[in-house]
Amino acid sequence: MPAILSVATADLPHELPQHQTMEFAKELFSESFHDIERLLKVFANGEIRKRHFSQPMEWFKNDHTLGERNRCYIEDATTYSVTAIESCLKSNTFLKKSIQPTEIDAIVFVSSTGMSTPSLDARVMNKLPFRTYTKRIPLWGLGCAGGAAGLSRGYEYCLAYPESAVLVVCVELCGLTFQKDDHSKSNLIGTSLFADGVACALLVGDESPLLKERKQKQYVAIQSTQSTLMPDSEDVMGWDVQNNGLNVVFSRSIPSIVSNWLEPIVTDYLQQENVDLEDIDAFIAHPGGKKVLEAYEKALKFSSEKTALSRLVLSEYGNMSSPTVLYVLKACMEQEHERGEKGLIAALGPGFCSEMLLVEWRGEES
Repeated sequence: MPAILSVATADLPHELPQHQTMEFAKELFSESFHDIERLLKVFANGEIRKRHFSQPMEWFKNDHTLGERNRCYIEDATTYSVTAIESCLKSNTFLKKSIQPTEIDAIVFVSSTGMSTPSLDARVMNKLPFRTYTKRIPLWGLGCAGGAAGLSRGYEYCLAYPESAVLVVCVELCGLTFQKDDHSKSNLIGTSLFADGVACALLVGDESPLLKERKQKQYVAIQSTQSTLMPDSEDVMGWDVQNNGLNVVFSRSIPSIVSNWLEPIVTDYLQQENVDLEDIDAFIAHPGGKKVLEAYEKALKFSSEKTALSRLVLSEYGNMSSPTVLYVLKACMEQEHERGEKGLIAALGPGFCSEMLLVEWRGEES
């Protein structure tokens, strides 16, 4: 079973407390909604304390063309992806020694908040000493599901090439998509929820020489993955691409979809793996928002303890789209685990879709 050896994140430079973004939204949306005070409760009740962005607050008060936004996206996403990759390969928490970029065989690069051709992985490879024949696997359009999907594609690569090492890089600069002239409720909700984030994970196959460089006694091994698409659900979430840029599509029905649609999918998947829901020790879920986490608990009959790490990441970072589940994974891997414990990595995204990975802690006996 391919393993996840290291995970690292890169915090964006501009930290904004939630009360500050709420005041900004009040100023921006007050003329559009007569009940603005009631609507602004979503900022206070969303269990988000602060978020990080690549641009300062002043940037959001001005108009920006799609071209200007995208230039910022390419520059900032490249810069902070390099930071996350370096942190992942030099992690004192997860690795005995630093791994060199020349030891990486493939890069799965996940992003949906901007456009770049060549894809950003090529730009990153010009900043770090990767081999020129490193495989590039860019993934675009998966949104919040992208982190789990990236891990799944990295797992499959390592399964096919067991001696290989793969980086999964997720970068989303959701703030750059903000539309100050969009006075819809979807944009108001998005303004309260989304943030910028970058994360990187190192995956290796069973026969990789890097497996011996793990620092912790127990490591995360990926047992299997599952992707599921809900038919005819394109309007649940995604982008409405217009002349001014990417406009958020965010249906209010998402929590109810999670409550009703997710449980049979998870149950069927685990049954195929001869695992019961009760056997899941760690639930590593993308925290789409407070209501989505509550819907997870309702659908899967999990206690709030099972979603504690997801809630912590939501509180400290908000919803960063694809990297968010890697932030939760990193926090989970930093905790102590017993050999044989099982975990479920889960994320939901545009499509509407789910991405899941069943993992198990392997390694030395305690």
